[in-house]
Amino acid sequence: MTIQTPTTEPATAPAPVASRRRFRLSGERAMFAYTWLVIAWLVLPILLMIVFGFNNPHGRYNQTWQGFTLKWYREIFSISDLTSALVMSLVIAVVSALLAGALGTGIGYALGRYRFRGASAMNLVMFTTISSPELIMGISLLTLFVSAGAGLGAVTITIAHVMFSISFVSTVVRARVITLDRSIEEAAADLGANAWTTFWKITFPMILPAVFAGVLLAFALSIDDFVVTNFTAGTTVTFPLWIWGATRVGLPPQVNVMGTLIFAAGILIAVITNLRSRAKTRRD
Repeated sequence: MTIQTPTTEPATAPAPVASRRRFRLSGERAMFAYTWLVIAWLVLPILLMIVFGFNNPHGRYNQTWQGFTLKWYREIFSISDLTSALVMSLVIAVVSALLAGALGTGIGYALGRYRFRGASAMNLVMFTTISSPELIMGISLLTLFVSAGAGLGAVTITIAHVMFSISFVSTVVRARVITLDRSIEEAAADLGANAWTTFWKITFPMILPAVFAGVLLAFALSIDDFVVTNFTAGTTVTFPLWIWGATRVGLPPQVNVMGTLIFAAGILIAVITNLRSRAKTRRD
């Protein structure tokens, strides 16, 4: 009787594993490089704006680097028309953001919490407002104001900005309301709280980050809007309209300085919000 001994084949598994590992690492590096290239492409115009706020041009055009200076930060409000346009844009942006925040929060809460007749039509209107071209929206709003006999100015600009900002606020708030834990509100009701008290003490604090994000989004959309504002402004001049008019004769460095300060304010708000969110997460 012949006894056959089992034979063992040489192990060859490590080579394919190493090959797959090298391929995976190279793919990760490529994705990493691609991500930073996209970030650099997006940040480059902002960096140029910041850098040319320190430029010292000898003529009207602030397009070539001619020397470093800080005088434009000292003379940021030396152009009265530019200052007035910036103040007008800030006032309109604050008012329209608050109005759009209040109205959009109510619409977003209703769409996210309740099922009622006309909810689908309301969602369609919100989506249409977000997706429609600004040119069409500006023309339609101009037709509306002219047909109603309303004089074009700061009021019509504010109304126009509120009308297209409500959809963005309501979309953000609706997404937060859908994810709320209803059991917390039910517990408050079991403890004797009525609907009004439950909303302000329980629901509103939970959706407040979404409301704040919607208000900031409405502010950002308003302060840099040009197309809709151009149709509804009349003789009123906002910051984007002033910049568009000044491009024909050359933009002063004060425009870069103001843009830098607005950008820095946005970054500061984002950092503070992120730090507060992290601190709250640690406490929870």
